[in-house]
Amino acid sequence: MNNYETVFILTPVLSDVQMKEAVEKFKTLLVNEGAKIVSEENWGLRKLAYPIQKKSTGFYAMLEFEADPSVIAKLEINFRRDERVIRFLTFRQDKFSHEYALKRRSLKSSKKEEVKEN
Repeated sequence: MNNYETVFILTPVLSDVQMKEAVEKFKTLLVNEGAKIVSEENWGLRKLAYPIQKKSTGFYAMLEFEADPSVIAKLEINFRRDERVIRFLTFRQDKFSHEYALKRRSLKSSKKEEVKEN
């Protein structure tokens, strides 16, 4: 099992419910294929660096997961087939990026705990 991270951009014409539904679709696809979801982040509506399909904004989402390499092909086929997805990028984390991701997640969780205490 390798560690992977995928970031995808959804079209900005979706409502919040539709956006969350699309993210859930890809999460369940991964789980059904035997992947383990490690982290999920919704970055919200952001401005794109350049227009894609005449759109200047998009909903960004990031999933971090452990899976076999065969799962990636199925995930990317579903990204291509879904008209809500504007762009996507999936890559395998090497040991350095995996360590960085662990550090980033632990920092986030400690910040959340500080906010809850205050």
